[in-house]
Amino acid sequence: MRRLRMGLIGGGPGAFIGPVHRIAATLDSEIELVAGAFSRAPERSRQAGKAYGIAEDRSYPSWMALIEQERTRPDGIDFLTIATPNDTHLPIARAALAAGIAVMSDKPATATLAQARELAEIVREADRPYALSYTYSGYPLVRHARALIASGGLGTVRKVVVEYLQGWLAAPIERAGNKQAEWRTDAGKSGVGGAIGDIGVHAFHLAEFVTGLAVEAINADLAAVVPGRALDDDCSVLLRFAGGARGVLLASQIAIGEANGLTLRVYGDKASLAWRQESPNQLLIHHLSGRSEMLTAGGAGMLPAATAAARLPAGHPEGYLEAFANLYRDFARRLRGRPAPDLPGMEDGVRSLQFIEQAVAASRDNRGWVPLDEAKEYA
Repeated sequence: MRRLRMGLIGGGPGAFIGPVHRIAATLDSEIELVAGAFSRAPERSRQAGKAYGIAEDRSYPSWMALIEQERTRPDGIDFLTIATPNDTHLPIARAALAAGIAVMSDKPATATLAQARELAEIVREADRPYALSYTYSGYPLVRHARALIASGGLGTVRKVVVEYLQGWLAAPIERAGNKQAEWRTDAGKSGVGGAIGDIGVHAFHLAEFVTGLAVEAINADLAAVVPGRALDDDCSVLLRFAGGARGVLLASQIAIGEANGLTLRVYGDKASLAWRQESPNQLLIHHLSGRSEMLTAGGAGMLPAATAAARLPAGHPEGYLEAFANLYRDFARRLRGRPAPDLPGMEDGVRSLQFIEQAVAASRDNRGWVPLDEAKEYA
């Protein structure tokens, strides 16, 4: 099989997630980056294309030019990756899908719930693969945990605790020219959610992905702790899941000393499990009998879904890039017409925007418990 041809929007000088997409996509040699519009500034896009080894005539000055020209090339791109601020996700995805080009988008799907619902209809009508990079769903032991719960290994889920704690926005660095902080704290670029939209949706998606349970209602308390900051940087959300399980979600970017502290704990009536993103190759399971076990990625006892996602023998650490690459490997399968049941898609995108906007509005209006599926466009 030939390699799938990838286009990339974003990922220019100073970018974080764009280069990560490129590394992850090409890790398994199923995909090659052949085109891109890497910056809003044409010269910076050209420089980035040169650094990526892209042919000069395929380093485009804008995403519009990329889509227009790639759609007519006999060797045009098979899919487009969107690695730009949230406000650009809808127009780029809409144009790509209209051109018959599949889309891999950075999360969240769009800047607003109204846009997500619009995009969901576009994806349905286009009938082209669309995926979202909820990276943590690609870790082998996260997929083991998902399969374990689905098989009844924990019994009935009673409690879910998910935390995503960072400290990098504890000071107003967006006012000092930090590019990554600037757009994440700007409602015009990120949408109405700050930390809730940047990392809270990762925690929300992980909780639903692993448990297989849908959040039905939330009780949210969001705050902009740093003086003068417009969007939330600290979030506490109580959760109620279908089936009666209760949960707690914490997302903060002002927690000094925290780096990328994503942690999930799930408690059933037979057993519980715990996983930490900063130690991703270990999954701790406690049984009602008092026995505990530690599973290691690549080691004995892994379920088939986890084994398929592991790349190395036990003791050889795998991490963020490999998990990200698992999403691209799933996406390549989808593009080749094969099933990829663990790949996040548009349904996850809509639910994430429901979560963001319902949490922001409910916290602002001090509304207490609100149903998630009644989320309305933020006003």
